[in-house]
Amino acid sequence: MWVIAKKTGQALYRIWFYILVTIPILLFWPLLLVSTISEKTYPQFFWLARNLWAPVILYGMGCPPQIRYSQQMKRSGSYMLVANHTSMLDIMLMLRVSRNPFVFVGKKELADLPIFGFFYKRVCILVDREDSRSRSAVYRRAKRRLEEGLSICIFPEGGVPEESVILDTFKDGAFKMAIAHKIEVVPMTFYDNKRRFPFRFFSGHPGPLRTRVHRFFDTQGYTASDAGSLRTEVRDLIYESLQKGPNATF
Repeated sequence: MWVIAKKTGQALYRIWFYILVTIPILLFWPLLLVSTISEKTYPQFFWLARNLWAPVILYGMGCPPQIRYSQQMKRSGSYMLVANHTSMLDIMLMLRVSRNPFVFVGKKELADLPIFGFFYKRVCILVDREDSRSRSAVYRRAKRRLEEGLSICIFPEGGVPEESVILDTFKDGAFKMAIAHKIEVVPMTFYDNKRRFPFRFFSGHPGPLRTRVHRFFDTQGYTASDAGSLRTEVRDLIYESLQKGPNATF
C-alpha cells in the first residue's frame, strides 16, 4: 500500500511540474511573444524567463535555490556558463544563478515539446549533435550573440548521463568557444537536481537546490590547443565537488 501511495505521489509531483512549466507561458504569452520578435529584445525575454517563469516552477515544486558564489559576474561581461546536467530543473536553476542574460545551446529535440518548444526554438541556439553542419552553425550563432553582449550556457556533457554516472565526459565545444572569444568560463555544481527531479517518471521529491558557482577560468593567453586541458581542469573541479554529494560543505 505504501509503495502505491509513493508512486502515486511521485506521478502527481511530475505532472505538477508540467503544469507549472505551462501556466506562466500561457499567462504571459503576449509579453513572451513580443520579446522574441527579434534578437534585440532578447534581454527582455530573459528577464521574463528569469523573474516570472523560473521562480514559479522552482518554488512551486518546493525546490528553492540555495546559491553560493565564489566569484561574481560583472553586469557588462560575457561568459561561458557550464554545469553538470542531470534534470529538467537545470534550465530553471541556471536562469536563477545568472543575472547576466545568456543564451542556451541545447539539443533540437526539445523544440518539439508543445508550448515550451515554441519559445525554446525562438530563443535558444539549437544543435543536432549528429550533424556536423549544425555544430558549425552553433559557433556562428554564438559568435553573433556574444558580440551583442550576451553570455552562452552549455552543458558540456552533451546530454544527460545515466543516473548512476556522477559526471560524464565533457565535450570540447564550450571550451573552444570560450578560448576563441576570450571569455571567462564559469563552472557550476548543481548538487541536488538529480535527487529532486531526475528524468525517471516515478521519482523526485521537494527540497532545496544547492548550487556552487566556482572560481572563474580566465582564457586570456589560451590558444585552441589548450581547450583539452581547460576542459579537464573544469571537469575535475565539478567532479570533485559532486563526489562530496549530500555531505558537501555549503
